[in-house]
Amino acid sequence: MGDLPIGRGSATNPPNRFSANALEPWAIDLPCEDDEPRTLRTVFYKDHAKSILARNESPDIPFRFDVNPYRGCEHGCIYCYARPSHEWLGFSAGLDFESRIVIKPNAAELLKKEIGRRSWRKEPICMSGNTDCYQPVERVTQLTRACLKVLLDARNPVLLITKNALVLRDVDVLSELAKHKLVTATISLTTLDPQLARLMEPRASAPTKRLEAVRGLADAGIPVGVNIGPVIPGMTDEEIPAILEAAKQHGAARAGHSIVRLPGAVEPLFIRWLETNFPLRASKVIARLRGMRGGALNSVRAGVRHSGEGEHARVIHALFMRMCRKHGLTTAWTAMDPEVIGMRPDRKPTQGDLFAEA
Repeated sequence: MGDLPIGRGSATNPPNRFSANALEPWAIDLPCEDDEPRTLRTVFYKDHAKSILARNESPDIPFRFDVNPYRGCEHGCIYCYARPSHEWLGFSAGLDFESRIVIKPNAAELLKKEIGRRSWRKEPICMSGNTDCYQPVERVTQLTRACLKVLLDARNPVLLITKNALVLRDVDVLSELAKHKLVTATISLTTLDPQLARLMEPRASAPTKRLEAVRGLADAGIPVGVNIGPVIPGMTDEEIPAILEAAKQHGAARAGHSIVRLPGAVEPLFIRWLETNFPLRASKVIARLRGMRGGALNSVRAGVRHSGEGEHARVIHALFMRMCRKHGLTTAWTAMDPEVIGMRPDRKPTQGDLFAEA
């Protein structure tokens, strides 16, 4: 793995495009997820946020509002589309994204205030739309849990997506939301190969733990599905049948998928990771991505940025849909009561659509 720090996804810290912000470190004693010694210590910062609801205008995302208690993500997923957002803080999209985490300690208070306004419509709120709301520091701060309690008290619907088994800690709150048909949970599962997962998503829960989370949520009566996000052509697409079979066996009711996209600084980071860890497969993966992105490695066009284009994209989608039918998995984006929760009024559902990768 060369100069890759232990337990990190990125090997480098590329230059930032923007001027640095003045942020002061915030001391948090956070044990490592797997007790493995770190070669790069995580630093935490307080974000004195004045608002918490982020508004999304993209026509291919099924929600308009999301809450992100954290900026940056210690999971360190090398493919994460949110990496470039860290550059707006004066950090890099590389190692800074996964080792300099900005925390919003007043997230729940802000959320209560914002959804308590008379003008607020009870639209679904996604946790999280950018970085994972159950990343390791959540064990200490419990900000996501506090936000879920606010949403429960307000009887406001919530869409939850994570790749961390820590979600099982909050089964009590999620079960209450489920009784009112106000929640749907999604576990992001990209591979069943523990070694690949460790390289690709170094501080996220192992695949077996994520499947256990699916089972735990399902047994608690919480509508739960899996998202194969992202599918990496030439690397993880062949796992689609096995992932969906395992998801069904563990109680999942629905599934979604998306094709990896590499915006901004993610492209060189991903390519370096690929060439370092899978040198014999790198050219195949890159070629297939270009074939699905019109010769490029990324697309920003709504409607195709998550799904890709071309023959190989159609093959992946067809395989996904066939396996969903075989295992009785719905591809509807939500399992919540339509009388309780309304889909975005400006958006129609699409087949096989759930969320983008987290």
